Amino acid sequence: MHAMQYRITLPADYDMKIIRHRVESKGPLLDDFPGLGLKAYGIRERGADGSTVNAYAPFYLWSAPDAMNRFLWGPGFRGIVQDFGRPVVEHWQGLAFHRGPAASTAPRTAVRHTTPVPAAADPATAVDGAVEELRRRAAADGMHSAALGIDPRGWELVRFTLWAGSAPSDEPGDRYQVLHLSAPGLAALPEGRRW
Repeated sequence: MHAMQYRITLPADYDMKIIRHRVESKGPLLDDFPGLGLKAYGIRERGADGSTVNAYAPFYLWSAPDAMNRFLWGPGFRGIVQDFGRPVVEHWQGLAFHRGPAASTAPRTAVRHTTPVPAAADPATAVDGAVEELRRRAAADGMHSAALGIDPRGWELVRFTLWAGSAPSDEPGDRYQVLHLSAPGLAALPEGRRW
């Protein structure tokens, strides 16, 4: 499993109806993309859920690296580059994935939480603790699914959670409204830790 996200910050006066229309018309194009576990089409709107910016920020879980490559070098990402410029594509090695009690319900909210692994910490111990915390969190009421990844270059963990409704107020991280979920390979994403 491989996790990926690009975050496109938009002007403060940007009409977010443009993004909503884009997702409505183009989102279903990935509903059967081979090798894609899921894509959550997330947005942030200035003044909503504590956001100070407008942003389009889809998050992906890939079950196969070649599928991620087909997307990045194919027409889907080319359209992003043509319309918004080339964004930084963050990506993480997948560590764990869990379905929650609301996995059969379309998610409406996503939360991205990043945590650095301290330089003095044993990486294996830090990862084990984060994997266990993800397992516990995934059992929360309203949880659709939860994923954990790591960027070993910068030693940063990312936890991405999808919620059927609003995320609990004590869930730390950046909140996104999910406009659409493409999940052709959701059922095939293995549960638990990835090693």
